[in-house]
Amino acid sequence: MGCDSASGMTVTVTLEPAGRCRWDEPVRIAVRGLAPGQPRDFLAPGVRREPVRAGRVRATLFLPPGEPGVLGPGERIIDIFGIGGGLLEYRASLLAGHGFATLALAYYDFDDLPKKFDVIHLEYFEEALCYMLQHTQIKGPRIGLLGISLGADICLSMASFLKNISATVSINGSGFSGHRVIHYKDSNIPPLGHDLRRVKVAFSGLLDIVDVRNDIVGGCENPCMIPIEKAQGPILFIVGQDDHNWRSEFYAQIASERLQAHGKEKPQIISYPGAGHYIEPPYFPMCPASLHKLLDKPVMWGGEPRAHSKAQVDAWKQILTFFTKHLGPSPKL
Repeated sequence: MGCDSASGMTVTVTLEPAGRCRWDEPVRIAVRGLAPGQPRDFLAPGVRREPVRAGRVRATLFLPPGEPGVLGPGERIIDIFGIGGGLLEYRASLLAGHGFATLALAYYDFDDLPKKFDVIHLEYFEEALCYMLQHTQIKGPRIGLLGISLGADICLSMASFLKNISATVSINGSGFSGHRVIHYKDSNIPPLGHDLRRVKVAFSGLLDIVDVRNDIVGGCENPCMIPIEKAQGPILFIVGQDDHNWRSEFYAQIASERLQAHGKEKPQIISYPGAGHYIEPPYFPMCPASLHKLLDKPVMWGGEPRAHSKAQVDAWKQILTFFTKHLGPSPKL
């Protein structure tokens, strides 16, 4: 049992086998005691889970309920997480429950993918994009991208260099090539770099890395910035004002300046006071700190529990509304 920090209600969490109880099959996590309309499981009835090994692509595809081949045009999303690596499926499974065919995409430290991630090769992500475009059970040319942290920057890079991307959501992304080169064909975006002397130690003993990146010389025309003005579709920036991974709100404002400087419309920026770096789906526990994979030390991610919890509820609604508007009607909001 637990307490939902947004409403103060007590809930009960149970794990139930979904069909066969095997390691490679999902289990249903049922949450009882929530108000009507709140999500109650990760794998909604009728959602299909398909492991993907296509060329170099390693992923899991979640298909919403319905007969194969009858999904509406454009109702598909590629979901990418951050520097932690591996394959995380929970957000993709939830999106499928709202009518979107969603590919949870791994890009390193999973299966036979590289264990380290030194260069962002967009050709790999282009393969994943082609896989979704060519999938026989989904029709239509439109694809949305959803990413958080480094995954958000990868999504912004894909939207800038690749075709057939109709909408992009960046959750606490930076819009810059941070610690590694972003490469696509003949193009390379150099890393902004960082200075570890800027690391602070909080009273709790946790490291605070919010100011560790190098200064942005040249503002929105800095050569390390992703050329988001090339994106074909709209971009939604979800930012936490208490993000301690980097200053997401500041980066979103620079992104807005760049788009407008290149004659594009001002993007939608939704900024949440008191929200930290890891803005998850509704009712997920806040992650205030954890071991940083690159530093190998515990760092703080920011966030005030009540404000962060409320931000997660609203951000999820905003994301679903955004994708429904730009990718096509979703049968369930």
